[in-house]
Amino acid sequence: MTKTVLALRHVTFEDLGAFEATLLDGGYAVQYADLGLDDLSSFDTPDLLAVLGGPIGAYESDIYPFLDDEIALIGRRLQAGLPTLGICLGAQLMAGALGARVYPGRGKEIGWKALTLTPAGRAVLAPLDGLPVLHWHGDTFDLPPGAINLAATDLCDHQAFAIGRHALAFQFHPEAQQKGFERWLIGHAAEISATAGVSVPGLRIATDRYAKAAAAAGKACLRNWLSKLG
Repeated sequence: MTKTVLALRHVTFEDLGAFEATLLDGGYAVQYADLGLDDLSSFDTPDLLAVLGGPIGAYESDIYPFLDDEIALIGRRLQAGLPTLGICLGAQLMAGALGARVYPGRGKEIGWKALTLTPAGRAVLAPLDGLPVLHWHGDTFDLPPGAINLAATDLCDHQAFAIGRHALAFQFHPEAQQKGFERWLIGHAAEISATAGVSVPGLRIATDRYAKAAAAAGKACLRNWLSKLG
């Protein structure tokens, strides 16, 4: 039987990116749920839930009420030990669903730079070691109970975490690829113009330089994690 992945999408251009091909190759049928539009209760329980990025805060359910249902769904899956993958906002929502605090970080982190892997991270994220990866966030989170920290940067102590074999969360964007990146530059135009030291031309040049290798390494990390789900 075909396995299924349900990707919770907050803005259309922050999709599964390079990860989609890896999931399809792994025998998954991919379905998207667009938050703020789709009713999450109308979807069957997937084999894998992927919670994607977006330009809102995980703590802003008073402004975006759909977050309450989304966090509840994530929490139920994590408590049940069901495979769950989070990227950026998705990682923050996973942390929040487990009771960890999500809050503004020490500064906005937008652009390409390498991670510092923890000893545990060197096992899980080894293909990314030393490679610049895409960062695009202003918030961070405390490490949730039972989670193992995998990576850090100078501005963000928790760049990735794992819980057992069933949950993996990235604060950065290992799914980012050169194809379609222009949509990010359009969709985040206001944030780019408001962030010192960040520019559309600079991001475009860095993406041309780093995205191919980073996407290949990110896909290798995902394949390795999927192979251990059982």
